[in-house]
Amino acid sequence: MEYRQLGASGIMVPVLSFGTATFGGSESFKAWGNTQTKEATRLVDICMDAGINMFDTADIYSEGLSEEVLGQSLAHRQRDKIILSTKSTFTFGEAPNNQGSSRIHMLK
Repeated sequence: MEYRQLGASGIMVPVLSFGTATFGGSESFKAWGNTQTKEATRLVDICMDAGINMFDTADIYSEGLSEEVLGQSLAHRQRDKIILSTKSTFTFGEAPNNQGSSRIHMLK
């Protein structure tokens, strides 16, 4: 797998990452996919075996189920071998800090 530096961060990332929008399959996201933990784990394992160790998610994918399924799928892996990227711009919940890229929303 080819790796490149991510901007000025010093982090080396693979040229390919794996998106997890299909994980979870909540009612509003079923049209995208309904990948549950067993199949997600198989996909994660295939990626890792091919050198793809970067996984992309977002808090809004399947109302958070995507992140849960991804977490379960990665549980048997060494955390220092995995790169996770996420997005949090869209509104997720009613509270005023449940949107945007603020520090409080990202940590929450």
